[in-house]
Amino acid sequence: MRLDKFLKVSRLIKRRTVAKDVSEQGRVWINGREAKASSTVKPGDELAIQYGQKTVTVRIERIAETTRKDEAGELYTLIKEEQRPREDDLGW
Repeated sequence: MRLDKFLKVSRLIKRRTVAKDVSEQGRVWINGREAKASSTVKPGDELAIQYGQKTVTVRIERIAETTRKDEAGELYTLIKEEQRPREDDLGW
């Protein structure tokens, strides 16, 4: 499945066009490599997504063409969620 579609179906990102834009900005990695929206994802892959100052890392558990909102979280497992310090917080 394409990365942008998985991000939308899993509801990690709300809209497919936003998922595409985020990927093109270099803010999504698959297994440590920068990913494009058209990259293929499969169960077992590890995704890291940068949302502003936060980076979320998940492992894909399964792929589904569609899913209900309450089942979307079953497509992945949260591995870690990191908050990057802002320059203001570092005293610079």
